[in-house]
Amino acid sequence: SGHVRLLPPQNVTLLSKDFDMILTWAPGEGSPPDVTYTVRYESQDRMDKWMKVPHCKNIPRTFCNLTCALSNFYVKFRARVKAVWGRFQSPWVKSQFKDYYSDVELAPPVLSLDVRRNFIHVNASFPLPTCVENLTWKYDLNLWEMGSEDKKKYEGNFRKDTVTINTTALRGYYCFSARALYESIDLKHSEFSQPVCVPLNHRG
Repeated sequence: SGHVRLLPPQNVTLLSKDFDMILTWAPGEGSPPDVTYTVRYESQDRMDKWMKVPHCKNIPRTFCNLTCALSNFYVKFRARVKAVWGRFQSPWVKSQFKDYYSDVELAPPVLSLDVRRNFIHVNASFPLPTCVENLTWKYDLNLWEMGSEDKKKYEGNFRKDTVTINTTALRGYYCFSARALYESIDLKHSEFSQPVCVPLNHRG
């Protein structure tokens, strides 16, 4: 009708989940079903320079993972998004400022257990985007006998470290759980992982 007004995206929010920084939004009111979105970001060390995000240009979905697009994990940045439909474009809508270093939310690591005769070797793998693997991630490991409240703690292990536990004196079912750890302005950690329980030294 010549009077198409493409309303801008709503609830534009920069949030962190499971080691990622993600921009999310909702479609503007009355958006056509085939509307697409384009995202850019700027960081506080280069204000008014809006960087393109190639994997979030003309996308149909209402989120954009920015983690590995960021040029610096220690500088606050914000993002903006606009709706695009044919030759129509909405105004840009900006998010708040965040930075990866202090605002990242962690996910629990995944444990793998290697049970040997008198030892158990525990490794934690982190569901990390590759671009942040070299930051200093650590984990806390808890060990307890099933049904007991008494936990033995192995704290502050580096992400790639194996924790080796002598199991000679352990009899019965033992449970393991870990949380990811990250030291920024303050210490932050994920929830603990779901316990993994194994029988130790059962006399067959």
